[in-house]
Amino acid sequence: MTDQRARVVFLVRVPQDRTGDFLRAYDAVRHLVADGVPGHLVDQVCRSATDPEQWLITSEWRTLADFEAWERSPEHRDLVRPMRECFTDARSMRFRVHAQTPTPVEVVTARGG
Repeated sequence: MTDQRARVVFLVRVPQDRTGDFLRAYDAVRHLVADGVPGHLVDQVCRSATDPEQWLITSEWRTLADFEAWERSPEHRDLVRPMRECFTDARSMRFRVHAQTPTPVEVVTARGG
């Protein structure tokens, strides 16, 4: 089961006056990760619809081991430091993807279209 895709979730609080710094730091991280970290598939940053200081960052990885290898690297700590400096609170959770609905491309392919 170690080869399952993984989802990493960060629930963070960012004071409104640090929002710009946070988003600039996130943007720098996401481009570097997307362009060169082995196993990274996709990530998202989401802002709460009811609390402007609550943010959700999710990333999907080929395996949890891929994420953990990147997280242990010195490059990771240096790269995410500006983003973490914006947090007043942070929670991290890791999940292995158990099941998911098919993507639209998979549905069309399965239907022979």
